[in-house]
Amino acid sequence: MAGLPRRIIKETQRLLAEPVPGIKAEPDESNARYFHVVIAGPQDSPFEGGTFKLELFLPEEYPMAAPKVRFMTKIYHPNVDKLGRICLDILKARAWTRLYAMNNI
Repeated sequence: MAGLPRRIIKETQRLLAEPVPGIKAEPDESNARYFHVVIAGPQDSPFEGGTFKLELFLPEEYPMAAPKVRFMTKIYHPNVDKLGRICLDILKARAWTRLYAMNNI
């Protein structure tokens, strides 16, 4: 994790030490800004019992710029396009604010 901002190192350590139930996120061995993510489908939803793989990338500008997230597992959802990208205004450059990232420190 050499060369990474302290913030990303701290967030990654916390993520590994205190995993969120139903979500497994691990940094890539060759690029600590790139994460392999596996999410369990939420209970009482059409996705219950499913396992969904995603990729997450923290750009150089993070937390001032939103992370890039993409479903690798094919999924039908109104907020996911055919390439697996999450289509929410909150993740677009003009709507993103570092305060969204600040809630995760």
